[in-house]
Amino acid sequence: MSREVVVTGMGMTTPVGGDVESNWEAILAGRPGITLIDEPWVEDHTAKIAGILAVDPLTILEKHETRRMDRSQQSALIAAREAWNNAGSPEVDPERLGTVIATGIGGITSLLASYDLLLDRGPSRISPHMVTMIMPNGPAAIVGLEFGARAGVHTPVSACSSGAEAISYAARMIQTGRADVVIAGGAEAAIHPITMAGFAAMRALSTRNEDPQAASRPYDIDRDGFVMGEGAGILILESEEHARSRGAKILGRYAGAGLTSDGHHIAQPDPEGAGAARAITFALDEASLTPADIAHVNAHATSTPQGDIAEATAIRRALGSATDTVYVAGTKSMTGHLLGGAGAIESIYSILALRDRKAPPTANLDNIDPEINLNVGNNGPVDLPQGDIAVLNNSFGFGGHDVAVIFRSV
Repeated sequence: MSREVVVTGMGMTTPVGGDVESNWEAILAGRPGITLIDEPWVEDHTAKIAGILAVDPLTILEKHETRRMDRSQQSALIAAREAWNNAGSPEVDPERLGTVIATGIGGITSLLASYDLLLDRGPSRISPHMVTMIMPNGPAAIVGLEFGARAGVHTPVSACSSGAEAISYAARMIQTGRADVVIAGGAEAAIHPITMAGFAAMRALSTRNEDPQAASRPYDIDRDGFVMGEGAGILILESEEHARSRGAKILGRYAGAGLTSDGHHIAQPDPEGAGAARAITFALDEASLTPADIAHVNAHATSTPQGDIAEATAIRRALGSATDTVYVAGTKSMTGHLLGGAGAIESIYSILALRDRKAPPTANLDNIDPEINLNVGNNGPVDLPQGDIAVLNNSFGFGGHDVAVIFRSV
């Protein structure tokens, strides 16, 4: 695994913006994109808020595209097109081009809409595109077809760590020589009555309906759950040799990843943070870095009472005394939780922090929980050191999945 992996393109669409730069402007400003759900069905729900896409895919894509794709696929395609253009539309042998785009839930809204149509109007009204709209590998397949990828099209599904795992898998494809360029990331669009009701039944969602923008509040003593979000984040990963041969601008370096599992509970994190800490340590080892090399952590930080403390414990366990000098931020305070897309969009925020040497604030952090014991800020962006630095991005998921990814500056 001697091939160096670099990032040459990025694209995204989220509740705070329809592209990378509008996202970053909102994130640095600490401006949440959480709103009340404007649908009749929400009236009977305890949680009535979500992070809806800031730019509706229907205003960007052609009608013939949208009617054949689930909203998660639409988001992935929009983000992939931006990332591809941002990378300079690389010329690459299709057999050396891969796609790894993850999801946590897949095309659930298309599945349930089709079932409602079946009950209401009968089987003859079901779209011939229904199956390809609901399959979890749909976003990866749609993007792979768009760019003619033939080195492999893959879809990791590991709940809320899926997007980060996809980036790790894509990097392995390049490191092991399977591909020169890989379109990687995650997408999710699962804001629906059944998913909202299911997460609410677990008491996982915030019910701060009276103040949506303040609802997602990682590390705050008054946090009461996460806020569902939707969207996609896509990175173009490339071997450094291939990128330099075509004169591409290198935005950041993939340094390493660690993947572990808790073996503790299907939904609750290990309170000791052991699996998450091991993932961080494995990522540091693969990157040949020490805890002192990490300048910033874009934390998983979902705003759940147990999850935030477990992650803080894991960070201190893995980074030790270096934790005191590492600046930690929870950007889900602004985007909400994009589930399978979270690790991808937060990887992009991590690379942007390296690019601009600025780490974002954590919105809505009025009173930090004393059990957190991390260097977290809420008063605007924080300057990061100059020189060669690294940023850690954590992603954890139901099922006990733990993924840590590290990026280095150019």
